[in-house]
Formats: sequence, C-alpha cells, structure tokens
Amino acid sequence: MKKSVEIVGLPIISIIDGIEIGKVKSLVINPEKGSVDFLTIEHEDWQVSVKAIPFKRVIGIGEYAVTIESEGSVIDLNEIPIANSLVNKKIKITNTKVMTRKGQLLGEVLEYYVDDETGNLLGTLLNVSGSEVALASDSVLTYGKDIIIVEEDASSKFLDSVEYLENPILETQNEPNEEIIEKVLPASSTEVQSPFDEINASIDQHEEAEAKALRLKQVDLLYGKVVTKDILDNEGNVLIPAGTHLSVDDIIKAQDLGPNVFVELSMNVEQ
Repeated sequence: MKKSVEIVGLPIISIIDGIEIGKVKSLVINPEKGSVDFLTIEHEDWQVSVKAIPFKRVIGIGEYAVTIESEGSVIDLNEIPIANSLVNKKIKITNTKVMTRKGQLLGEVLEYYVDDETGNLLGTLLNVSGSEVALASDSVLTYGKDIIIVEEDASSKFLDSVEYLENPILETQNEPNEEIIEKVLPASSTEVQSPFDEINASIDQHEEAEAKALRLKQVDLLYGKVVTKDILDNEGNVLIPAGTHLSVDDIIKAQDLGPNVFVELSMNVEQ
C-alpha cells in the first residue's frame, strides 16, 4: 500500500535499458473503477504531448523508484482517447470534500492510498472536525472533481488507522467503530465553551443523534472560512454575501435551506 504523495516525484526506471526515463508527475484516477489507471511522466524533452505509463505495465513501486520493463511501456495519451478523457476529468481526491448522498458534509480528504500491486484505491485519510480518520473505498459512491459522495452510513465505518485499509481484519480485533466515532465527534457539554456549542440550541432536540452529529461536523469544518461568492437562498435572494466570515448562524441558515444551498456554500469558501 502506498499513499499518493509517496508515488508522485519518484524516478521511473527502465529495467532493460537501465536508464531513468523521467519522474512521476501525477496519478490519473479512473472514477468509475476506483483505481489509478496511469502515471503521467515529467520529462524535460516531452513538452508537446503528455506521456504516461499504464499502471498494469508497472513492475514495482519502491521507496526510491517506479520500475517498468522498458521504454516501450510509455504511451502518448493524445493517441489514446480513453486515457486522455481520464486526464481531462482531473480527479485529484486530495483536498476534496466528502459528503453523503443526502448532502451531509463529513470532512475533507488529506491523503489517499493505492494498492501498489493493482492500482486500486484502498481508501482515504480524512480530516473530520480536526481529527484524522480513515475510510475504506467501498463506502465511496462517486469520485467527483469537487466532491466525493459516500454512503449514508459512512461515518459509522470510520477507522482510527490507515493500516486497517490494507488489513481490515486488524480493525475487527481492535476497538468498535462506535468508540472511534465517539473520539471524532465534539464532546457534549451543558456549558457554552465555544461558538460551536451554539448549534445545539438551534437544532431541534428531537432530531436524530446521527444527523445532529453530522451538522456539528459541518459547522466545525466551515466556521470562520470566507465566502468567495454570493450564496443565494431557494428564492434567489442573497443569503450570505461574498466576503463573509462564516458564523455558526450563517452555516445553520444554509443547512436549514437544504442540500442545494449548503453544497453551494461548501464549494465556495476559502480559509
């Protein structure tokens, strides 16, 4: 198992020729298969076209280099429409927001992990309310350019170590998922200690516990960020003007207007 940052930048070595043919420039994701299908190559002499190596032609990915059989494994992406189409989709995964199919924002991807034998995506490392958790790829429904959509119960499948992505049996021998979730979610308190506690008074007390926890995560993730464009309500009126530093009340207003407004808000903020 390799994380993406461990692959990008590695020299690419031809075994037969005994030469370095370039360095790994990027990983080309196939969102339908959930895999890395190509490694693009950075080479100072290849400026006009994009060269790449199909992952199935990679012999090995080591600590110091990616090895291939020969320079004949290199292809020109412009000559292969399917490969070129994948590059143009620009699926990057890292720094992409993660949302359930019903529009609940869970967190943001810090890193993703690849099976270095098959190229399959094993899972991701997420930032959820300031804590790091892992999520296996079998919970992912869609790898999008801006948003990754996951199953509704994905939060119940958080793992406390990326090691479990490669060895899921280890996780079953460790602490239950419920305990991992307890560590990630903000602790409840009867005293107002931070702006995030204000959300408790704004969410109906009879709301399901899971939905309430997810709304808390959304507030934690967006609080204090700057809105980059006017956010409109369902009637077309300006709900949150561009340049606003998001408060708890701002985020709750967007949540209450439904997934369309909230997704628009989450996609148009910066630190």
